[in-house]
Amino acid sequence: MKNLIKTKWFTYGTYILLVLATFLIGFVLLQNNNTLKNVIVSFFEVAENRTFDYRQTLQVMHKRPIPNKDIVVIAIDDASLEALWDKYGEWPIPRNVYADMINHLEKSNPQAIIFDLMFIKSMRASEISDKYLIDTMNKYPNVYTAMNFDNQAIDVRIPQNLPERLSVKVDNKSKVDFSKKYKFSNCRLILDGLLEGKVNIGMTNVFRSEDGIIRNIAPVMLYKDKYYPYLTFKAGTDYLGKNNNEPFEIDKNSNLIVSDMKIPLSKEGDVILNWYGQSGVHTVIPMYKLIQEMENGNKVDFDFRDKIIIIGTTAMSLHDTKSVPVQKEVYPGVEVHATFFNNMLDNNFIKKTDVISDILITVFVIVMVGGIVMLSTSTIFAFLSTSLFAIAYLFISYYVMELYNLWIPVVIPFISIMAAFALSFLAKYLMKAKDFEYQYKLATIDGLTELYNHRYFQDTLKKQVDIARRYNQKFSLIIVDIDFFKKFNDTYGHQVGDAVLRQVAKILKDNSRVTDYVCRYGGEEMTIILPNTSAEDTLFNANRICKAVADTPFHITPVEKTNITISLGVATFPDNAQNPQDLIEWADKGLYYAKEHGRNQVGRY
Repeated sequence: MKNLIKTKWFTYGTYILLVLATFLIGFVLLQNNNTLKNVIVSFFEVAENRTFDYRQTLQVMHKRPIPNKDIVVIAIDDASLEALWDKYGEWPIPRNVYADMINHLEKSNPQAIIFDLMFIKSMRASEISDKYLIDTMNKYPNVYTAMNFDNQAIDVRIPQNLPERLSVKVDNKSKVDFSKKYKFSNCRLILDGLLEGKVNIGMTNVFRSEDGIIRNIAPVMLYKDKYYPYLTFKAGTDYLGKNNNEPFEIDKNSNLIVSDMKIPLSKEGDVILNWYGQSGVHTVIPMYKLIQEMENGNKVDFDFRDKIIIIGTTAMSLHDTKSVPVQKEVYPGVEVHATFFNNMLDNNFIKKTDVISDILITVFVIVMVGGIVMLSTSTIFAFLSTSLFAIAYLFISYYVMELYNLWIPVVIPFISIMAAFALSFLAKYLMKAKDFEYQYKLATIDGLTELYNHRYFQDTLKKQVDIARRYNQKFSLIIVDIDFFKKFNDTYGHQVGDAVLRQVAKILKDNSRVTDYVCRYGGEEMTIILPNTSAEDTLFNANRICKAVADTPFHITPVEKTNITISLGVATFPDNAQNPQDLIEWADKGLYYAKEHGRNQVGRY
């Protein structure tokens, strides 16, 4: 029983080593092949991102999280674009319109007016309307406008220094590195009066994932070794009462501290947005309706009191649409800003588990599936249990994101579940095969000599008789007896006697063919069944074995040795007998003849 347990543990240990070796070989191959590494990493990243999209879509279907009603989007949609073009005869519309819009909105005392529009220099813009817009924006402390960084070549545009007031200080105590992804070499300037004035300015740079979908936004980004805030991050920190004179702290756990809120950052410095729904989930007011309200004088159709107003384009023809997890291709950029601001108000950003947590989760699912398979007595039960476990993990991954804003991995654990199921079944099969082999060995092998036992000898002898009759062949039998074996036991003890048995058995196996069956008949007697062998060949083999035993010295003690001899009897089917019993008797009589005539020889009856 102890040997059986050891065998099982050995097989299971071998299985674990094979799995680890496979992972190690794969890791080494990936390290030495960057192309293969990039392809595999890219595949897993894209697949994992898609699982994030599905979870976010399910959240939206369940109407979680709930969008903030204080966020209002004033949209230049398709209808507004057509109405404004008809009204003003050009696009972009005159900038004094935006100035009038600000003055009108400020009558309602909104929290913030955020323009997702860049007021860059334009040959069509008049100086009067530009100055009017500049003066109006600089007049109100709650107005924000956009700028953009890029990596344009210096022969196209020379990088300019930005006013110090636009930058923010960051005290980075973590390993977050913005320079890997969010460091820019150039910028597109807006009107000088806005840059040099008092209006709040933030950046609008976003990056898509490899599949073209926006999931992450950087709260701050680098330009000329200084940090500059994202547009709605700037507005959000002001809304939350952040002191602009104090630096932003990033703690050792990669959390960006804003007032009492901790925003989880990735190693590149961005945050993962939690989406509230498809386009239009926040309150959206077409711009043409707001302009109509402005033309009505003091009549106010929309209540903007304490609202966060974000102004931007949603018209398809203006090409400011994005692909996001909950809506592909047609999600307006202005609503990305609304989502970011909403995440800040709710402290609702998604946090992704780190590498160590991912490894622990993967190890956990492998151990669980391995345990299910190993402990199951039914293949169907193991399959159903593993399938239910995989489904349960998918549900857990969804609810963990919905309830705790935590993104735990799905793709690698799910693949690990399938791999662990297959490998565990393989290991279980090997263990059963090893167990069967061990049980078979117990049933057929003599424990002392490691020769086939007496029962196996009888069964094999009957089979060889049947084969010889069917194919009209001959086979032979040799019976071996150790000479003076009782003397060894009486003189040196049973341990030496057992050693003699083992040595003789080894010599018999070493001097027999692979197709021969060497068996222990009983006591000191052993047998050899020689398939498809004539009497002459059998006699030759028997004499060779007899000489091999006699010529091999046996060490009784480290300093004392002796020689062992054997007597042998031979018989051939069908020459000497027609059934197994008569064949044994014939060979046995030959053995007695050898003993009676001096031993250490082969006897023939």
